[in-house]
Amino acid sequence: MAAIRNRDYALLIARLVFGGLMITHGWPKFMKIINSDWGFADPLGIGAAPSLILTVFAELFCAVGLVLGWKTRLCAIPLIFTMLVAALIVHGSDPLADKEHALLFLGGFAVLAFMGAGRLSIDRK
Repeated sequence: MAAIRNRDYALLIARLVFGGLMITHGWPKFMKIINSDWGFADPLGIGAAPSLILTVFAELFCAVGLVLGWKTRLCAIPLIFTMLVAALIVHGSDPLADKEHALLFLGGFAVLAFMGAGRLSIDRK
C-alpha cells in the first residue's frame, strides 16, 4: 500500500466536514418525507415532492457516501447540482450573505469531485 500523504488527510477532512455538515441539512428534510410533509420549494418546476426527494437524495444519501468515501466523485455531482440550484435559483436575487453557505458547500463538493476521496476511503479499499 502506498504511503498516506497529507493530501489524503486533507481529502478526508474535506469529506468529513462538507459531507458531515450537509447531512445536518438533509436529515430534517428526510424527516419531512417520513412524516408525509411534502411542503417544499419547487425551484425547477418539477413539483414540490420530487424537489424534496431529489434534495434529500443529495443532501443526505450522497453526503453519507461522501463521508464514507464511497463513489465520492459520483456522490459529489448531485450535491454540486443542489448547491447550484440553492445559490443561483432559490437565493438568486438575494444578497451574497444569503447564498454564502450554498457557495461554500459548492466549492467543497467541486474540489472533491475533481480530487476524489483519497486513500482513506472505501473507494480505495
